[in-house]
Amino acid sequence: MSSSPLISWPRRDAAHLLVSSEQMAQLEQQLFASGLPVEALMEKAALSISAQLLREPEALRQGVLLLVGPGHNGGDALVVARELHLAGVRVRLWSPFERHKPLTDSHWRHARWLGIERLSSSPDPAEDTLWIDGLFGIGQRRSPGETIEALLGDRARLRPDQLVAIDTPTGLCADSGRLLGSRAARARSTYCLGLLKQGLVQDRALAWVGQLVRLDLGLPPTLLEQLPPTQPLGLSGLDQISAPPLEPAPEAAKYGRGRLLVVSGSAAYPGAALLSLLGASASGCGSLRAAVPEPVAQQLWSLLPHVVLGPPPGEPGALDRFDAVLIGPGLAAAASAERPATQPLWEALQVFAGLVVIDADGLNQLAAGACGEPMAWLQARRGATWLTPHGGEFVRLFPDLASEPPLEAAAAAAARCGAALLLKGARSVIAAPDGRRWQLLEAAPEAARAGAGDVLAGFAAGRGAVAMAAGVSPGEASTLALAALNHAQAGLAARERLGPGQVTPQALAATLGQ
Repeated sequence: MSSSPLISWPRRDAAHLLVSSEQMAQLEQQLFASGLPVEALMEKAALSISAQLLREPEALRQGVLLLVGPGHNGGDALVVARELHLAGVRVRLWSPFERHKPLTDSHWRHARWLGIERLSSSPDPAEDTLWIDGLFGIGQRRSPGETIEALLGDRARLRPDQLVAIDTPTGLCADSGRLLGSRAARARSTYCLGLLKQGLVQDRALAWVGQLVRLDLGLPPTLLEQLPPTQPLGLSGLDQISAPPLEPAPEAAKYGRGRLLVVSGSAAYPGAALLSLLGASASGCGSLRAAVPEPVAQQLWSLLPHVVLGPPPGEPGALDRFDAVLIGPGLAAAASAERPATQPLWEALQVFAGLVVIDADGLNQLAAGACGEPMAWLQARRGATWLTPHGGEFVRLFPDLASEPPLEAAAAAAARCGAALLLKGARSVIAAPDGRRWQLLEAAPEAARAGAGDVLAGFAAGRGAVAMAAGVSPGEASTLALAALNHAQAGLAARERLGPGQVTPQALAATLGQ
């Protein structure tokens, strides 16, 4: 097989790179060392924020209150205060700190010279103005303290949609997305400066960050090239357009357009078999076969007449005709009356040269020892492997990584077992064994329903089979990342077209097919 055309997808630019606060600080220090004045970068950042705010005049109608911190995040806030004041907006300042860094103090004095009002006591959290949080930014390492936490908590309760944050909401770690104390500022929008900070796109941060808006600072490409090749990349809807096509030659017949076997379903979960097959059907693979329980098999001809039954995947040589095999959605446990002997199946999968996608109960069987020691089995696999766990399934396979942030946990797990891994969540993470990582930046929360993962597993496995037929390296992890992005975007499209209550697994599969 040739090398994958998606290796460099998407571009490693400011729109995609996800960085830590330390990395962002180091990049800024290099700019300052080159001769760029600190004041120039502060002006650039704050002017971008001001322009963004002035596009929403209704939000500024009652005026704004700037929460000013002692460092350069507070300086950003003061430049914003100046610009809004000069644009005719009613502006007030509040800072609970007696001292500020020299540059921030200069902007403080200028703001006071302009006549901008300063509050002498804590603001009323119920007031009908927009609050702009410029207290601490990305450098936060500890709780802001009980007084500030209480004020921000009252604000979130009384005026939940009337606060925006500069770079990072106060009280939130920009690296992990964890709370630094008991609560954080709950932002309607967070204006992220320059590059997206990794912590702000983690599941645990979403309720505090609100809408994440990246404001470009024009960082030189030569500066960004210094980041490691394994730097995680964020994925959004436009990246579907930039992805190279994964299509076989136009003259290819059905068996040359991807051959997939789906092993799924049980008496307890018959719907999982149908949903995984719907997802696989939406992938465009040319030949789709199913190894499913008899009650499901009896209905397939009327529901999915293009799906062919069999062969039993544990028989010698049965897998040779396929590019990819999906195992797991809705399977019974490893040792049950329904499937008493799974060892031959796992033995066949281990020597299968194509792509194996393991999902749901397939992962649980793997973790329970259906094929022996899980890591040894994965490392000895003849072909490429994709794992698609949710959090609970991930912990069963990698219990020592349970406390790690998703980006680090997924990368460590992929490197350990030699498989590409999709760690599902509100903002799913995809990791390759070679260290490359991707994270989704948007998804429809209404798509988090039972069965949606079955559709995703079938679709991803089908796209893997199609990619192999198109000459992409077997198991190329960026193909899995693109499938996850397609699935997330299908949820957003289904919500837009049908309404939030209709983002069902069937709607996801239908939208993916379109």
